[in-house]
Amino acid sequence: MNHSLHSADRATHLKIVVVALVAGISVAALGITARTTAADSQTAQVIKATKQMTVTDSGRSTVR
Repeated sequence: MNHSLHSADRATHLKIVVVALVAGISVAALGITARTTAADSQTAQVIKATKQMTVTDSGRSTVR
């Protein structure tokens, strides 16, 4: 039994490529099926203002 990938035969390389391809396809399929539906992601949240707020500026410049 040879434990080096460099001296492995053609069948071993083919097995590695097939396993990597199947793993990649299964991860991609899992990611596609785990997505949320379009109806769930497009709901709007309405936030109402409760009290009035005034924002003022002091007019000073900051030197850093």
